[in-house]
Amino acid sequence: MLFSGDFLLRPYAPGDAPALVDAVRESAAMLAQWMPWASAQFLADDALAWIARCEAGWTDRTGFEFGIFDRESGGLVGGCGLNQMNRLHGFCNLGYWVRQSRQRRGAASAAIGALTRFAWTELALQRLEIVVGVGNVASLHAARKAGAFEEGIARKRLKLGQGWIDAHMLSIVAP
Repeated sequence: MLFSGDFLLRPYAPGDAPALVDAVRESAAMLAQWMPWASAQFLADDALAWIARCEAGWTDRTGFEFGIFDRESGGLVGGCGLNQMNRLHGFCNLGYWVRQSRQRRGAASAAIGALTRFAWTELALQRLEIVVGVGNVASLHAARKAGAFEEGIARKRLKLGQGWIDAHMLSIVAP
């Protein structure tokens, strides 16, 4: 478990499936543009399959996904994680999302900070990359607020659905 401000980050458990379904469905209209899997048709089976993939990632150390929970209420606020591990060069991708009703309250920035500390202390990584699709203003703001350095625009960096889009490349490097 990781603590950051008003938030607790912990690996997903099967019991989180109903809350994950609620959060994704609540936010589908906003999330789907950037995360095509996040649809209004997201089901409990989808949530359980995601949780199983997250557990496998932890087991084989290829990904470290966390739910973001409100410390006071215990409610699911969103998700975040470290994935696409490149052990040879000591870096990975850092991603996050926050449910629509909990946006603009610091959850994404808190998650970025907690994941950064985890990456340095537990995984001995040297670089975290945050890739934000051009036009995703909220995610770009959260990354900048958390201190990520914007390196530029990478052309056709993300595949969303059937198309490719340009993306902001941001990084956080170990001290």
